[in-house]
Amino acid sequence: MRRSLLSFVLAAVTVAATVTAPAAAAEGTGREEIDYHEWSGVAAFRHGESDGVRATGTGLRLTHPTRADDGSEYGRWTSPWYEPGFDATELVASWNASTPKGTWVTIEASARTDTGERTAWYVLGKWAFGDDDIERTTVAGQRDEHAAVYVDTLAAADGVKFRSYRLRVTLHREESSSATPRVRAVGAMTSDVPDRFTVPISKPGVARGIELPVPRYAQNLHKGNYPEYGGGGQSWCSPTSTEMVVEYWGRGPSESELSWLPDDYVDPTVAHAARHTYDYSYEGTGNWPFNTAYAAHYGLRGHVTRLHSLAELERYIARGIPIVTSVSFLESELDGAGYGTDGHLMVVIGFTPEGDVIVNDPASDTTEGVRNVYRRDQFETVWQRTQRHTADGGVAGGPGGIVYVIHP
Repeated sequence: MRRSLLSFVLAAVTVAATVTAPAAAAEGTGREEIDYHEWSGVAAFRHGESDGVRATGTGLRLTHPTRADDGSEYGRWTSPWYEPGFDATELVASWNASTPKGTWVTIEASARTDTGERTAWYVLGKWAFGDDDIERTTVAGQRDEHAAVYVDTLAAADGVKFRSYRLRVTLHREESSSATPRVRAVGAMTSDVPDRFTVPISKPGVARGIELPVPRYAQNLHKGNYPEYGGGGQSWCSPTSTEMVVEYWGRGPSESELSWLPDDYVDPTVAHAARHTYDYSYEGTGNWPFNTAYAAHYGLRGHVTRLHSLAELERYIARGIPIVTSVSFLESELDGAGYGTDGHLMVVIGFTPEGDVIVNDPASDTTEGVRNVYRRDQFETVWQRTQRHTADGGVAGGPGGIVYVIHP
């Protein structure tokens, strides 16, 4: 399950810039703002500052690295400053990279505030696909007068907003290695959205009657297995959802990659995804960009963003792209789910002719029970709202339209 943090105090938002879908105006959702911007390709990377790395057709790579005190080598690329066109309160970075054995990458962000101050560099991930060389991790305890890092989210401090930002990617390799990581893309979502318990319900759109043939996996079949990865399979909603989409695109681990698992293990690709999305600091598999980076390892493109409505999400389904969504709800708030959750991931795979939402919900005890249909108004609410009531009468944050966009 995905944690509930201050970073959930966000709402559905208008896509101002994206590499995967055209910009769309918010549909009656007020002053919400979102932007996803990405650097990828030789031309984009040449606009940044390179130190020991070079942009090639396969991404940034090490060329003349610097030797660190521990004997490892590194090089860096720093993006230009980017202004999303509004003052943001949150930033989530995403990256697509290949990390051969003995290599890894570090992703950082820095911002200029609305008062002109420049923040420090904040680490948003130390990442490698494998777990033999480093512990894939975020960095806890990053907080100052400008911002704080909540696992994968850089959140502005009270009274502070981000006017612009830049990203820094450090490519590392071990002393004994001649390999290089390759970074194909790096980007960030920024947003500024209001707090709300309720959301406007969008009208059914272009995806009515479409259902994509996404494979079904049930996380509860892994209950208690491999507790070293986030407590066991019952907590693997994020990697289970990610793996469903990866395999929908015909990608995923080979038999040799799965050889670390017993021959008779049920749905071994799910456990493989859990292992390779695990965040050693957060101690869970629900790190958003770690999941999209996992998908990118298999030749796909992946990033984290927010969408402002189901009407916008329908445009992805109409193009054949299933979307992983973050939701939180009481059992009484989503008919047919049969459970409540402080944070959960599931895959939207289509819409009924009436516009209700067809999902692959991994919170199931059987493969057959993964497919569910949820009422449009209920699903849009538990996905889009930024505040919700808890079972004990308190108030908690909501996911605010978070999605993983994964495609070839």
